[in-house]
Amino acid sequence: MTLMQGFPPAEADRATLANWRTQPYSAWAFHHVREVVPSAEIANAPDDVWALDQGTPLLSDAVIDDILAPTLTDALVVLHKGRVVHERYRNGMTAEDPHILMSVSKSMLGLLAGIVADKGLLDLEAGIIDYIPELAPTAYAGATVRQALDMRVGVEFSEDYTATSGPIIAYRKAANWNVVEPGEVAPDLRSFQMMLTASDGPHGGRFHYVSPVTDLLAWVIERAAGRRYADLMSEHLWQPMGAEKAGYITVDRIGGPRAAGGMCVTARDLARVGQLICQGGARADGRQVIPAAWLEDIATAGDREAWTSGDFGERFSDFDMVYRSKWYVHPGEAPLIHGMGIHGQFVFADPARELVVAWMSCEAEPTSDSVFGLRYRLIQELRAAL
Repeated sequence: MTLMQGFPPAEADRATLANWRTQPYSAWAFHHVREVVPSAEIANAPDDVWALDQGTPLLSDAVIDDILAPTLTDALVVLHKGRVVHERYRNGMTAEDPHILMSVSKSMLGLLAGIVADKGLLDLEAGIIDYIPELAPTAYAGATVRQALDMRVGVEFSEDYTATSGPIIAYRKAANWNVVEPGEVAPDLRSFQMMLTASDGPHGGRFHYVSPVTDLLAWVIERAAGRRYADLMSEHLWQPMGAEKAGYITVDRIGGPRAAGGMCVTARDLARVGQLICQGGARADGRQVIPAAWLEDIATAGDREAWTSGDFGERFSDFDMVYRSKWYVHPGEAPLIHGMGIHGQFVFADPARELVVAWMSCEAEPTSDSVFGLRYRLIQELRAAL
């Protein structure tokens, strides 16, 4: 691979702000994001790392290779009972490299929200404009924090990743993810929220996937706690969890966090998040990081009607799924809980089987009907092995 090789790299081999989310440049850029987009560190606690022991593989190398073959995988880590049973890295990525989570970042916010709410710093039933009154003229008026967590805010916004113009392009420029043309004035993430004045349905209705709603929640959490988002994530999740490496999150021109998609962490640390979920939010030594009641609520309180009538109901009609607090849930006596991001980012937690899969990729298409099925095949193979 010649991408970003040489001093300087050849122009055709350079990952830039204009191409970093497209192939082949994403194969390098997705685990070097902070070299392309400004970021804020999410510090870990180097003296308090949660050690991950090695375990016995559940599947053969041949089966893993066959599953990975049709994918553009950058990293795969599988845990069983808290031990690493499978681990692969590609495209120059290593265990040391933070990789962008895309919308799995939303799921990280969902955990942070539960932690700060449990500490009395955030009122889930409060209105958005109770925390950010300047949004009173927007479509957010009347929406609650809980509705925003569940993606049930009736704000008009098209999550069309193939669009070349319109609000989603303004949104990407506000986030510092797209090039701003000479003479163009781009908003920041917070001022972009002021542009969302049109409603497309009632608050608390169907599941309506709007990424800016998660960035809004990061702003709400900052207002509620009086500190910046990256520091709150570090203090309340990353350090208590025992993350092995510092993570980071992309920020806009005035430091606003891209909580909807800009968090970058190592594959092993993403697997640690999944293991926390499997262990009811506690580390092996009993230290509670995520409230157990919050994880129980995620696993059991998703609204089926909101999901089936919502944006993804038809797309995932082959799977029994709901959505709660930024997590996708396959409900039942043994729920499967997962976060999902474009270009093939996933974390799966199967508490009943003590099974975790952290999967990072650079798939060419942002969304593909086949991508989830390819990842779900590994879950089925692992469950069968158990």
